[in-house]
Amino acid sequence: MSRLGSFWRKIGPGLVTGASDDDPAGIVIYSQTGAQSGFGLLWSALFTFPLMAVVQEMCARIGLVTGHGLAGNLRRYYPRWILVSLVSLAVAGITLNIGSDLAAMADVTHLFVPIPEPILAILYAILIVLLLIFTSYRTLASFLKWIALTVLAYMFVPYFTQTNWREAIFHTVVPSMSLNRETVLLIVAILGTTISPYLFFWQTSMEVEDKQTKLKRFMARWIVTKHELRDMKEDVTIGMFVSNAVMWFIIVAAAVTLNANGITQINTAKEAAEALKPFVGSYAYIVFSLGIVSMGILAIPVLAGSSSYALAEVMGWQEGLNKKFHQAKQFYGVIIVSTLVGLLIPLFGIDPIKALFYTGVFYGITAPLLIFAILQIVNNKKLMGSHTNSPISNFLGYLVMFLMAAAVIGAFVL
Repeated sequence: MSRLGSFWRKIGPGLVTGASDDDPAGIVIYSQTGAQSGFGLLWSALFTFPLMAVVQEMCARIGLVTGHGLAGNLRRYYPRWILVSLVSLAVAGITLNIGSDLAAMADVTHLFVPIPEPILAILYAILIVLLLIFTSYRTLASFLKWIALTVLAYMFVPYFTQTNWREAIFHTVVPSMSLNRETVLLIVAILGTTISPYLFFWQTSMEVEDKQTKLKRFMARWIVTKHELRDMKEDVTIGMFVSNAVMWFIIVAAAVTLNANGITQINTAKEAAEALKPFVGSYAYIVFSLGIVSMGILAIPVLAGSSSYALAEVMGWQEGLNKKFHQAKQFYGVIIVSTLVGLLIPLFGIDPIKALFYTGVFYGITAPLLIFAILQIVNNKKLMGSHTNSPISNFLGYLVMFLMAAAVIGAFVL
């Protein structure tokens, strides 16, 4: 029991980052993948795991070694116009993601709570902003870790249905894909929602916050040890594995319920809830709603925090969730503004399912640019010292960059 407790204390930023990737946008896109293609695209979960893990490990290592977030390192490496362009693209996508998640949370809650969706979205936004402003970093980090476990509910669904496990495993290890516009667009959305720009900023900054919290407690200097790097890599690997495992099970759940019954297009949150119906029967909608809401409560702080860290480092503001509101007013101001701007999506009645899907597509377009910048930073010996990339990390990093760019180009060509 003590060993399990020690393990739970050791993991942190990686698990929260990985679990937040299965946000409402991710749940909907993976459900649509299973509904549209059945088991056909299960290989994408296995394929994205090492690519996602290597990019997030690079981000974590940058934060742990340099003591600065991603935007802070971009500022040290690139001219200001490139820095502002990259951060602006990221913040635009993050804000769209926040609004999409709030809309989805309100949409599914309305299934069993007779309150108009815009009001529900406003209430959720207020709750999350207050949580970020008035909760200490250690309390928030612990809370987010426990919330992250709610995504595991999807992993039980296929066991309560007639699932052809042999066929599922076959399609996981043997890639196949129809070259049409819809499938390629789906691949772009999958890549965008799993390898998301906001995760790059969050992972880097959380490693810095986590390290600063420990140093403050023990009054120590900023020294990075091999033990810390090993723990960081283990944390990131576990987080990304959980994220991709949940993705795999969501696709399977949608394939054996929606696709198997001729439903190939998800247009409402109610249809997405059908993926859980065999597991929880008539309470499928409530369970799905709780999953969407809990993951939204996990993901939106990560999203809003990512925007704040990025802009604070660009502008030279005081930053950090470990600071009180009066110590970092601009930092918390960005959290409030980005959440309020995101609220425009549910307030204007934009379809949350389509908004969530195209959020993933938008990320698929912007991520390659940021990955290229990350690769330049992590291979800079002046910044990273002896902790630059290995040849394998460089190969995988450039591979994911080119694949995401190729998928986007393919979607436009088709």
